[in-house]
Amino acid sequence: MGLLDSLVSAALGGGQGEQAQGSAGGLDPQMIMGIIGVLMNNAGGLSGLLSKLRQGGLGEAAQSWIGTGANQPVSPDAVSGALGNDLMAMLAKQLGGSQQQAAGTMADLLPGLIDQLTPQGQLPADNGLGTLGDLLGGGRGGQGMDAGALAGMLGGLLRK
Repeated sequence: MGLLDSLVSAALGGGQGEQAQGSAGGLDPQMIMGIIGVLMNNAGGLSGLLSKLRQGGLGEAAQSWIGTGANQPVSPDAVSGALGNDLMAMLAKQLGGSQQQAAGTMADLLPGLIDQLTPQGQLPADNGLGTLGDLLGGGRGGQGMDAGALAGMLGGLLRK
């Protein structure tokens, strides 16, 4: 199963628990890609996102997502606190909902996203952009793509 398939499955309730079913249900793949673009562009890529999560008290959970074992779940409140109001507001706007709904969606999506972006339990040298480039079907494997270019690609997809 590919990254996009995994994220769509999580967003449609394929994740663990009732929370996964209630907070992210109904998201389409393009919306998920838009969320990922906002998140990665505004958090400083994968390394910046992981830093925010660690500083926000989610270091143990985030490490489980990077590692090769089971992914620890996180609460929407914990995700919201770690990502901060500004980023949560951007994500809520992308989703067309409240910050509480965005926090629930991120609590569902982040474990799988970070797990998929850190193969073999390692932070990739390209800050996760290669896998995201593959996700978007860029065919370049993310080579030479920075967070701004990724956001531009996502924006183009969302306008179609």
